[in-house]
Amino acid sequence: MIEIVEEKNASETQRQIRLVNTGVLCAQSEALRSWVAQLDCNNAQGEYLLTDIFRLAHAEGKSASSVICEPAWRAFGANDAAQLAELESRLRLDAAQNLLKSGVRLSDPMRIDVRGALHCGHDVEIDINVIFEGENRLASNVRVGPFTRLKNCDLAEGTIILSHCDLEGVSTTGPCQIGPFARLRPGTVLARGVKIGNFVETKAAQIGENSKVSHLSYIGDATLGAEVNIGAGTITCNYDGVNKHQTMVDDYAFIGSNTSLVAPVRVEQGATIGAGTVLTRDAPAKQLTLTRSPQKTISTWKRPQKKTP
Repeated sequence: MIEIVEEKNASETQRQIRLVNTGVLCAQSEALRSWVAQLDCNNAQGEYLLTDIFRLAHAEGKSASSVICEPAWRAFGANDAAQLAELESRLRLDAAQNLLKSGVRLSDPMRIDVRGALHCGHDVEIDINVIFEGENRLASNVRVGPFTRLKNCDLAEGTIILSHCDLEGVSTTGPCQIGPFARLRPGTVLARGVKIGNFVETKAAQIGENSKVSHLSYIGDATLGAEVNIGAGTITCNYDGVNKHQTMVDDYAFIGSNTSLVAPVRVEQGATIGAGTVLTRDAPAKQLTLTRSPQKTISTWKRPQKKTP
């Protein structure tokens, strides 16, 4: 390479050259300082052009070589929002094509967004409108449903993510099912056979084999053993306004619907917690624990009526 010439300064012969400068260069710093000091503005624009250093280097007998960027669009610049969107679209499609070549099945290569590193095993399936952020690892036979976001997740073989889920910092250690409409936050670890259902949120939760949190629950700062069943509407009350506290639920425990587990608290092995309980003390193993106000029926009660003017 002898020199780089601005189009306005180029001759007709030079304009026939199909090689263009992308603006990226590498040079020894000491030599670069020397060439920059010799730059002048004797050109059509009246500007100092950094690319003139190639002409100066050639005059000193120094050689310069070019590196071809393939594909060429990777060297494109964006001057407005429309051009930026076009380049991002090319990047998304490029990532999708690489996944397809590696054997990943995509429902629509135009509707996946990989915003980081995605490592996939064999026979992985990804539905439409899935976003991957950070570094994600999907082992073999993982299924990811539509309209889902995964960030920094490590999913074991056979994990199934149903539609409309949001997972961040989640690990699974065996086949399990998540969703639809589940939010799993950092520190969530799911063992083999776990089921997380719709409208469930977890955070810093370790959930043991074959345990189920099927719907409408919050499990935070908690450890659940194996074969635990969490009824609908159960929450771990982990925050006292100052500190977070742990909830422990041992193997084979059954938590009835609409239960509040006020941490720190432990449900021992095989215990049953009655529906509607507000648990503030440890529940003993293999016994029923419940807190419930007596049911009353007031026969003389009448519904309030609006007064007529």
